[in-house]
Amino acid sequence: MTLAELRLAIDRCDEQIVRLLNERTRHVLQIGELKRAEGREIYAPQRERAVLQRVCKANEGPITDESLQHIYREIMSSALALEKPIAIAYFGPEATFTHQAAIRRFGSSVGYTPMKTIGDVFTEVSRNRADYGVVPVENSTEGVVSHTLDMFVDSELKIVAQIILPIQHCLLGKVAQRDEVKRLYSHPQALAQCRQWVQIHLPSAEVIEASSTTRAAELAARRRGTGAIASSLAAARYGLRILDSDIQDNSSNATRFLVLGRACGSSTGHDRTSFIFSVIDEVGSLHRALAPLSKHQVNMTRIESRPSKRKAWAYFFFVDVMGHFEDPSLARALEELGRHCSFVKVLGSYPDAI
Repeated sequence: MTLAELRLAIDRCDEQIVRLLNERTRHVLQIGELKRAEGREIYAPQRERAVLQRVCKANEGPITDESLQHIYREIMSSALALEKPIAIAYFGPEATFTHQAAIRRFGSSVGYTPMKTIGDVFTEVSRNRADYGVVPVENSTEGVVSHTLDMFVDSELKIVAQIILPIQHCLLGKVAQRDEVKRLYSHPQALAQCRQWVQIHLPSAEVIEASSTTRAAELAARRRGTGAIASSLAAARYGLRILDSDIQDNSSNATRFLVLGRACGSSTGHDRTSFIFSVIDEVGSLHRALAPLSKHQVNMTRIESRPSKRKAWAYFFFVDVMGHFEDPSLARALEELGRHCSFVKVLGSYPDAI
């Protein structure tokens, strides 16, 4: 085929895609009307997971599954915004990795509001000023975000989804090349995750801590001879050049984020449940509390302890297990676990990350 014929074929494909996208969106809007009539949540992460899995299964290439998921994320985001104006509160500021994680989950068509603290995110969702919230909970190299765990003790919000975001730090600046960077700004955690790279590639640069990676990018945009370690989203936000990509010392560095909402979805068959508990202060109490998980073959993937802040030397235990709290085996395990505990609270069941 000639170039003109190939372009004409693409034009015909585009016309079909636009027609089918609008047809799909009309079906979504009808579903939204039914959900509102029944008082159900518009956003359904379990359905979202099923759609992404189905389209990837149907994919025969050459487009990659990852690219297809990004495309469908925006398709679903535009439809979600038409069903209902969606407000997402996230631990800010703008262009941080939490912001990037929120966009990865909800797409570009919904509204985003950065919050100063993790507690503020919980408050916005609790008071119905935001439909959902996004907060970090743990990093694969730096560990747990303790403030997020502590907020769940008294909050009635539920975990409705999780986001696993590979953390890809970039060296940003308005300079032409890396060796022109004389001062380097970033958040302490980002600097820690890129320490070896900085020592090797910018040994003479003055390293200065900033309140966030976004603030670092803002400073780099304003001052000559400066650079910042931040995300590619921050580069776009502040008009900075990406001088080097993927400069983190650990290539498998990732952060897990939680999506906060008011109600959990139904089981997908591939779910994760989070809960907290405290035990009676006596010999063997923790062992007896956890024994039902093994008895009912429930896979525990994480456990963290935190001071209760209600009584000296008393602790809450935060646990992640595979399964949905409505699954019979997990329901029985939680019921038996509760007999050995002074406090048990299910924080949510949500689709395991794709």
